[in-house]
Amino acid sequence: MDYAQLFRLDGRVALVVGGASGIGAASAAGLAAHGAHVVCADVRLDGARATAEAVVRGGGSAEALQVDLTNPTSVTDLLQTIMSQRGRLDVVVSTPSINVRKPIVKYLDEEFDRVVGLNMKGSFRLLRGAGEIMAKQGRGSIIVLSSIRSQVVEPGQGIYAATKAAVVQMARALAAELGPQGVRVNAIAPGVVDTPLTQPIKNHAEWYQAYAAKSALGRWATAAEMAGPVVFLASDASSFVTGAVLFVDGGWTAIDGRFTPPL
Repeated sequence: MDYAQLFRLDGRVALVVGGASGIGAASAAGLAAHGAHVVCADVRLDGARATAEAVVRGGGSAEALQVDLTNPTSVTDLLQTIMSQRGRLDVVVSTPSINVRKPIVKYLDEEFDRVVGLNMKGSFRLLRGAGEIMAKQGRGSIIVLSSIRSQVVEPGQGIYAATKAAVVQMARALAAELGPQGVRVNAIAPGVVDTPLTQPIKNHAEWYQAYAAKSALGRWATAAEMAGPVVFLASDASSFVTGAVLFVDGGWTAIDGRFTPPL
């Protein structure tokens, strides 16, 4: 057994949705560095192109396509384009999310629909389409980004947290349904990560430091620190891992507060 080769993705086609920035861009770079041809897809085509160009400059193979997960036709067109051009789809990474920070009693119907429409329904569309393709192939790895908020929550995070718990259950169900066809489906649950989504927190020093102190490592994660878990779940190194939730949270969900009592 050549264990180093377990992490190689040579000859495989990987789709990263949300590839324009943050965890998506880091995932694209990590997958390409391990040999995959990466399709960087995002509603912001210019951002997806910038990621793909950076991958190519670094010696990897990548291209950019546009997709809007809130539009079912857009998702179908994306998957059909990849299959017509590449003939296969081995890895799918789904990262897009939005959040409206409000108490539940203050939430508007349209805000609820926006958050659920992308985080949950958009993820469903991608999982459904990719799952169908991979089931016919008899292999594939689907990775959906959840969050620590699927398990722990705070005021103003109720609807976002509900969607992140929902994608975990969808991933688990799809893993059970497609396991017999050789398709693996897993979720990654990051803690606080320095991305555009968390910019409002970084703008408040006290809030930022409070989140840093909450993890066992005492800091935020970088987007690049999510690439390793993505590559692991995409590769044969995780060939017996499916229906799992991998917490990449610096120990956030493992500890209870930061005060060390006298023992």
